[in-house]
Amino acid sequence: MFLSGGTSFGRQLQLITAAVQNGRDRTFPVQPTPNKLAAGYALPADCNSKLPGRVGVFCHLSASDMGIPCGDDVVLIQMGKMPDEPSVITVNCPDKAGLGCDLSRIILEFGLRITKGDFSKDGRWCYVVLWVVPHDSSLKADWESLKTRLLSVCPSYLFSYYFNQQSTHPSPSPVYLLKIWCLDQTGSLHDVTKVLCKLELTIQRVKVMPTPDGKVLDLLFITDGMELLETKKRRDDVREHLMAVLGNNFITSELQLAGPEYKQLEGFSSLPPAVAEELFSCKLSNGDISVLQALCPDMSTAEKATITVDNSLSPFHTLLQVRCVDQKGLVYDIMRTSKDFDIQTTYGRISSSVKGFRNIDLFIQQNGKKILDPDSQTALCSRLKDEMLHPLRVIIANRGPDIELLVANPVESSGNGRPRVFYDITFTLKALGVCIFSAEIVRHSTSDRQWEVYRFLLKERHEFPLASDQARIQIVDKVRKTLMGWIQSAMVFPLRKSSMDNSSPYSSPLKMMEPFLLPTMH
Repeated sequence: MFLSGGTSFGRQLQLITAAVQNGRDRTFPVQPTPNKLAAGYALPADCNSKLPGRVGVFCHLSASDMGIPCGDDVVLIQMGKMPDEPSVITVNCPDKAGLGCDLSRIILEFGLRITKGDFSKDGRWCYVVLWVVPHDSSLKADWESLKTRLLSVCPSYLFSYYFNQQSTHPSPSPVYLLKIWCLDQTGSLHDVTKVLCKLELTIQRVKVMPTPDGKVLDLLFITDGMELLETKKRRDDVREHLMAVLGNNFITSELQLAGPEYKQLEGFSSLPPAVAEELFSCKLSNGDISVLQALCPDMSTAEKATITVDNSLSPFHTLLQVRCVDQKGLVYDIMRTSKDFDIQTTYGRISSSVKGFRNIDLFIQQNGKKILDPDSQTALCSRLKDEMLHPLRVIIANRGPDIELLVANPVESSGNGRPRVFYDITFTLKALGVCIFSAEIVRHSTSDRQWEVYRFLLKERHEFPLASDQARIQIVDKVRKTLMGWIQSAMVFPLRKSSMDNSSPYSSPLKMMEPFLLPTMH
């Protein structure tokens, strides 16, 4: 909630949340002096000094003022009272580089969508409020597990900010190898993936190998978000869930710490040059003989995305405005890109979707300064525009006599991949009735970044002849739409091209940014 000082707000402006001391939020009255800073919620000094008699603050008011619970917790979750009502996640903790990226990645991993949000940071402390809803109405979120995971990426406030800045990154979670033997059946890979997602087990690498006698061996290298796989109870729980979902098709399973075989899969794969060029090309095409790239109709709407940089509002902050079509993981993509470019976001607002479009306004800095260099501005806007248009690449290619579906997404600078991609792909193929002959997840490096590539060899079926260009277009179209959140995962997929989305972009004034703006020059 952004407020500006003045008589119309009265005593409401004199309550702001101060720095957390001894693990408790303390609220106290302050005078509206221009340079007052409390927990990062006051405006930058440069903005206040240009607004005589006014002070802009990002207020953390009481529960009665904002409807958000207050307490000693770093992460608070207030669940919606009605099924279609958003739940509110509040994070109040010391700041760290990439915190927004970490929070949005975990939220996406739990199958939730950020509908709107407000946040304020000063480099030492941050306060974030996010409204979230499930991507799929049938999803039942585990809110306690979500809270635990969010807490795991928040710096502890038992130590000073400076101590946290100098601390090393936590050691990575151990990787386990899950071996599953079962009868080969269409959709079984997605059933396994669904169980692992439910149990908060993240798939790092996959190798699916069919056998001549109609069986299949799934090799899944996984990490545990709950860090409990070393316990017998947790391992037994995994096995019981697999047996339940696979039923009579289940043969046996093994779970153990990954050995040298995982190191062998950590290397980068070599894609055929023609396939790599099409998959990682910045300019999407309609495809050619060897590689078929099908653009879904929604791309014409997505291409209306605009990104603007404004340095006229503040001497020390750059305003970054993003206007684009709403899609799954949008906030995560923006936060990930900001992290890669070492962008610090001081204030921001994520507006609700209107007519299928989102408005995101961020006051940012790079290396503690506003972004003035034209080349830096161009590079940032170009990368963001690229992420808005096609954060995931989807193509179908010929792999010898076989047909291969390839999906690629950028990897974070920390090495983390995008959540739930494997889940969405396997779900779509199962819904379409397409058989997966083999599958694997590999890494690929281009000149400017690293990618996670999902490779699926598809099995020809009489009901769905893959030699048909129309069938290939439908597969790419449905997979892309599911990944982008343009199709509800509970929907039945018609085997035809979807109609064009005639949505138009929505542009709203920056009323919430008024306290930040410098006086208009005449």
